[in-house]
Formats: sequence, C-alpha cells, structure tokens
Amino acid sequence: MKKSNQIQFSRRAFIRTSALASGGMLIGFNLFTACKDDVVPPKELIDLSQLNYNDFNAYIKISPEGKVTIFSPNPEIGQGVKTSMPMLVAEELDIPWEDVYVQQAPLDTKNFKRQMAGGSRSISLAWEPLRQTGATAKQMLINAAATKWGVDATDCSAKQGLITNKVSGETLGYGDVVNEAATLEVPEKVTLKDPKDFNIIGQGKNNVDIDEIITGKPLFGLDYKEEGMVYACVLRPPAFGQELESFDDSAARTIEGVIDVVTIGEKVRELLKKEDLHWSVNIGSSDKVVVIANSTWSAFKGKKAIKAIWKNTSPLESSEYHSQELAKVIDSGDFNTLREDGDVKQAFSNADNILERTYESTFLPHNCLEPMNFFANVTDDKIHLVGPIQTPEGSADTVSKLLDRNKEDIYLEMTRMGGGFGRRLYGDFVYEAAEISDAIRKPVKVISSREDDMTTGIYRPPTKYKFSASIKDNKVTGYHLKEACINGNSWPQMSNFFPAGAIENYKYDIAQVNSNITAGAWRAPITNFLASAEQSFFDELAEELKIDRIQLHKDLLQNVKGTTDERIQYSPERLEGVIDLAVDKSNWGKTPEDIYQGFAVYYCHNTHVAEVADIKMENGYPVVKKVTVAVDCGVVVNPLGAQNQVVGGVIDGLGHMMYGELTFKDGVPQSSNFNSYQLIRMNQTPYVDVHFVKSDIAPTGLGEPTLPPVGAAVANAIYAATGQRLYKQPFMKYFKPEALKA
Repeated sequence: MKKSNQIQFSRRAFIRTSALASGGMLIGFNLFTACKDDVVPPKELIDLSQLNYNDFNAYIKISPEGKVTIFSPNPEIGQGVKTSMPMLVAEELDIPWEDVYVQQAPLDTKNFKRQMAGGSRSISLAWEPLRQTGATAKQMLINAAATKWGVDATDCSAKQGLITNKVSGETLGYGDVVNEAATLEVPEKVTLKDPKDFNIIGQGKNNVDIDEIITGKPLFGLDYKEEGMVYACVLRPPAFGQELESFDDSAARTIEGVIDVVTIGEKVRELLKKEDLHWSVNIGSSDKVVVIANSTWSAFKGKKAIKAIWKNTSPLESSEYHSQELAKVIDSGDFNTLREDGDVKQAFSNADNILERTYESTFLPHNCLEPMNFFANVTDDKIHLVGPIQTPEGSADTVSKLLDRNKEDIYLEMTRMGGGFGRRLYGDFVYEAAEISDAIRKPVKVISSREDDMTTGIYRPPTKYKFSASIKDNKVTGYHLKEACINGNSWPQMSNFFPAGAIENYKYDIAQVNSNITAGAWRAPITNFLASAEQSFFDELAEELKIDRIQLHKDLLQNVKGTTDERIQYSPERLEGVIDLAVDKSNWGKTPEDIYQGFAVYYCHNTHVAEVADIKMENGYPVVKKVTVAVDCGVVVNPLGAQNQVVGGVIDGLGHMMYGELTFKDGVPQSSNFNSYQLIRMNQTPYVDVHFVKSDIAPTGLGEPTLPPVGAAVANAIYAATGQRLYKQPFMKYFKPEALKA
C-alpha cells in the first residue's frame, strides 16, 4: 500500500470518447501495460460482438442515465472476477453498486494483456489500475460539473453518483455531465480513497451472474447455439500410447441424426513438425474419428457405434510402473537443484540424528462440472470461436497456426465456465472444434461426455517427495527436499517458499519421469500436494525434536525476520499472524477428548494460510468435523465471494486428498465416471470456519491458496487420533482399522 493515495499515470493509458451513438462516455484503463499511442476507442456499444476493441483490458461505459457498464476481459471460472473487478471501479467512481452492469469482453490479442484466468492473480494485478480508472472518471465528471457551474473543481465533491456544488448546494447526476466530461482533458493525478473510507470494497456482494445461473439463462459454453450448428463427438485413442489404425463407421451412419463421420489429425501432425506445443498438450498426433450429428445424443450414440482398431506406438503404462519409476528416481535419479544454501552435506555429516520421510500422490482428473466443449465456425472470411477457455489468447494463436490463418481472422468469445481448475488452461478441445469446422465448413460444437472428459484428459501428475532433516543439539541444521514427478512439476519459485531462509543449510532438488500420459496444472499447481507432504513432515519433525509443532514453526520464522534475501517469497510476520489466528479461533489444544486436531501452515499464490482440522473417530474411521482457516490475502474485496473461495478450496482439497485416485492399467484410466471415482459427498464435508486477517495491503490470490494445507492438517489430526502416519494419498483407500493397529 502506497503511503500516498495520489496516483499519477500517462494520459495515453486512459482513453475516453463522447462519440457514442447513445451519448455518454466510454473510458478504459489498460490493467497491465501502457496503451499504444494510436488507439482509437470504439464508437458503438449496441452489439458487443461488433465492437472494435482497442488497447484496454477493461472498459467503462457511463450512460446519460448515470448507469455504468464494465467490459471485463478476464475469463470467469467461478473465481468471482466478474463481480470483484467492477467493485474496484465502483468504489473509486463512487456510484451505487446497483447502478453497475457487467459484460464479458471477447479476446483482443492486440490490445488486451494477460487475458487469462490462472494463478490467482486477476485481482492483485487489477487492484490499483481499476481503482485509478474509477477515480479518474470521477474527477473528470467533477471537472465537467465545475465548468458548468463556473466554479473551481475543488469546490465540488462527488458521492453515490451525485456531484455537489459545495458553494451553492446544487447537485448534478453523473449522467447530467457525462457528455461534457468526455470532452475534457484526462487528469494526470488522481487521489485514491483511503481504505477506511471504502463503502463497496469489503462489503459482501452477490455474484453478478447469480440470477442467470439459478434461472438457467445461457451463460456457459454448453448453452451456446447458432443457426445451422451441428454437434460433434470425438473418438480418441482409448489408451495413452495408442494411435488409430483403421475404423468401420457403417453402423454409426445408420443412427438417426448422424450426418457424417470424418477424421481429423493431419493438420495437428503437420503443426507438431514445426512447433513445440508444450502449452497445448494432449492435442495428440493420432487420427481421431469424429461423428457429426444434429444433436448431442445422436453424436454420442454414433461414437459408440464406431468399430475402431488401435495400434500401440509407445509402451502402455500402468500405475505400478509409475510408482516404481518415481521410487527409482527419488533414490538415485539425476536431479536439478533449484536452490542451495550453506553446506547441506556437511550439516548431515555432523548431525546427531537424521529424519527422512517419503510421500507419494496419484494422478487426479479435474472433473469440471461442465465437460469440455467448444464452438467453431470456420469460413473463408473469419474463424469464430466461442466457449469456456482459461487461455483464450494462447488457444487462438494455436488455431491460427493449425489452420494457417492470420490471427486477425480469429474472433474468440468467452463464456462463463462450469469449472476450470487448470484443465481449461489447455485448449485441445478448441483445436479439435476448429479443425472439424474447417473440414466440414459448418458451425459445429464439440462436446465431451463425462467419460471422454475423464479418460482422455490432462491430469495432476503423481509425485514423490523425499524430505530429510539433520538434527544437531536438538536443532534443525539442514534440510533437503527431493522431488520426482511424472512429466515434471516444479517452478523455481517453489524453492523460495518456507522453509527457505529459515534453515541455514537448505537444498531443493527436482527430477522428472517421462510418460506418455498427459499431465499438467491442477488447482494450486505443485503446492496442492507439496504442502500436504511438507507440513506432515514438519509435524513429525516437531515430535522428533520433542517440541510443540506450533513453536517449531515460530522458531524457524524468527530466522527469516529482517532477511535481506530478496529470493524469499513469503513474509515471516504474516505467516506468524495466520498461525496465531488459527490457533486462537480453533481452540487449539482445548477441544473435547474425542476430538483430535492437526495443524498446517502454508504460503502460495502470494497468500498466507494456516489451518486446523478437527476429526473424530467413528466406527474406526476418521471423520473431519471442522476445519478452521486463517487467511492473510490483504484487502478482502468481496467478503462473500472470498468466503466461498476459501470454503471451496478446503473442501476440494479435502475430498481429493481423502478419496481421489485415478489409476492406469496398460495405458487405460481405470475410472471413467463418478460411479468408480469418488468425489467428496455432501455428508462428508466439514464445517469450514473462515477468518481473514484485517489488512490494508493490496489483495493477493484466493482461489487456490486454501487448498494445499488441508491435506497435512487432516493427516496430522489422524496421527493424533491413531498414532499412525500416512504417507500416501488418497488416505481413505489405505485406511483400515486393522492396519492402523499393526
């Protein structure tokens, strides 16, 4: 938070026009970079699809009636940006929240920057720019009113959409002066509100799409339709490591509603010869059989009727193989060191004792409520794409290469998403839709069934972590983390999270096991299991040292306070703050005798979180009754949305940690629907007690940070109840009362 609320920025970054067909003023502020010099704002706002978008990441339209419309560029995947971003503007513009309207902007690769959803960064990046946008618009409206009254702007004030002449007491609405304001110079300096004066930020606001969601209005990709549109279902290889050899489509063509059967894949193979498409994983080099029909049901039936022969092109891997290979690597693999402090080898040589533990996770599917789908209409003039995608710019770029078309030919619209969790970072379904439409030259929607979604997806990769700590004179003197992951997992910044800087001799190594099974980002990438493993290890380390597990963390954090190491990502003071809050709110150590508690604390996505899980043993099995969560994410823009994000993250993490597992046999996923893959049930969800640290620091991430710690909090509580440490997820598969007694 700046000491002064006065903001100065280039006039080029703030663009407005009074030349709207309906009157009013359109203003925009580039969230992440300065605007180009030659930008011309759009003239018409009647039809969103016809807008000539220019160099903004957000637009604000102020009507003569004083209403405000925000055009939001970032995809909405349930993280709430479509609500919280307008709140930032409305706060500084000082208008009634009920006068705000929000619309989703389409992709504009020339002018929008970081037009994506991922990494829990939308609000943190938009925090100051969007407030500047609102404050600048407010000042321009004040200046226009002052000119109209013939007074100095300092003699005017604005609040709740009304401008008051402090000399005469007269008032004007924003709509009364909006056209005049649009002709004025953009002020170079504006003053942002002091957080103590916020009246929208920090107040719980309902999701702006809630009415449409609960009444079934078309918002999601599956809702989208166009005149003459057909439906497509894609038959992909049933096993990872296989490709299409031949197929018989005669039975499929007899099914009522089936229009045609085609194959795709040649364009992908040609592109793969030229491009490294790592970010576009799972587009595959195999031919795929596509059934075209006049309904989804007919397309699904037609796909089932295809008789295909598949050939093996690479080894068909099983889960046992993955586990064995990870074990080999973790013990004797070729590691890449991300960070090394001090002399770890010497610390271990001089140790009185060494504690070593290994933890293992499994593949996990994303299981978005809305299966993958996308619309494409490829014509000679343009390529129209519509659907749910977290990375619209990257997907459009790949489509342009795939079809050998100019990027300017592509017009991509984003719908609301029925879940993303990282799966929709990868645009394989977008490329399939584009290639199919190009082949049949019709508007087409590709739709995956639940079985398609689960068995031909991109998964969280299995990982093994080996933690080693050297102990000398009952102090932790060395720390060594080894990671082995299917197809790679870590980012360099992970090595700068706790306990980096807290232990003098510290080393973080990573290694990779290659596989033909596609793996990628899954909600809270990397940290979703790393936090569970690390904090389980620290719980055991505290026991080895015979000190309180809370005190161990606090003691280590003292070593980081005042550090000059700029690599350190976390704040020791803020971590200590959430620890104290969680301990206090959970009644740590003061619960009834039949309630067992476990603790975990973690930093990721710029946010500090501590969690305490309360479990009770029922019929020999652990039941999670409550999870207390303390969160320091800076300013909480929308407490209602923030609460939902925290609760959702905890329950999602808990469910997958306890029950989630996708195994493979000869390259084939062994679960294809929810009858064989268990998601957490309503009666298995605990009460989540959420507490936010009061702060005036700029907001940080929230969609992901509360998921990682819950695994360790529950595992540590299970240990408190049973005396048994758990080293492999999912916990419930291996949890048997007789095994715990052994």
